[in-house]
Amino acid sequence: MPRAHSNGLELEYETFGDQADPPLVLVMGLGAQLTVWDTGFCELLAARGFHVVRFDNRDIGLSTYFDDLPAPDLAALIGGDLSTAPYLLSDMSDDTVGLFDALGFAKAHVAGASMGGMIVQQLAIDHPDRLLSVTSIMSTTGDRSVGQATPEAMAALMRPPAATREQNIEESVKASKVTAAPGYPPREDELRAKITANYDRAYHPAGALRQAAAVTASGDRTEGLRKVDLPVSVIHGAGDPLIDVSGAKATAEAISGAELVVLPGMGHDLPQELWPEIVETIVRTTART
Repeated sequence: MPRAHSNGLELEYETFGDQADPPLVLVMGLGAQLTVWDTGFCELLAARGFHVVRFDNRDIGLSTYFDDLPAPDLAALIGGDLSTAPYLLSDMSDDTVGLFDALGFAKAHVAGASMGGMIVQQLAIDHPDRLLSVTSIMSTTGDRSVGQATPEAMAALMRPPAATREQNIEESVKASKVTAAPGYPPREDELRAKITANYDRAYHPAGALRQAAAVTASGDRTEGLRKVDLPVSVIHGAGDPLIDVSGAKATAEAISGAELVVLPGMGHDLPQELWPEIVETIVRTTART
């Protein structure tokens, strides 16, 4: 895969579709590599007339790591002491604009999932002139009174790093079942194969911890979102245990004209059965440009 230079970083990326089509950049979530945007999902979007780009955020996958930074203190960050925050979501949104620059995009459509939704929200606040449309998927505003996780889902997300490859795969399968779509449970063989491939591609739990610190330290985006004047859609699963649907509702309420799409049976994942509806919402959003 190619690598783009962005703000002194190297970002691993992959493209789908015709370069002459409008660019659509996909931003993934906490600790998630570009491969979590399934190839089939990207191909569906490309078939609808987009030059699709998926990439590894900083500190994950095959992009630049920040292992020279001290470990963040999540408890202190939650308490308001931001001194150990390695970077913020605004830095990650700047990375995305740097990717635009490296690929020659004056403007692009963006869609982000989970932490990626937070990043594209930050993009809309900080760099509205570089965006054509925004789709925020299974995300929230940063207001701690909305979008809370269930205790089981939070435990699955924040489990300590595994000691071995086999332990990581087993624990990741269990965690994915906790956060998956209740109406569309994943097939275990397919889930295990994807988790194994991602582990073998790149395993970097220290980067995921720093990304979690960035989310915690970045605070509430609600007031910034009130000023956003772009075509925006907010997609969320009605049964999401990791980010409650209240996070999506707050996002849509903050952005004038935003479309809210709540999908029954969807959890904190992108089940293949719902790809057509998710793709259709993204296409509808881009058409409002």
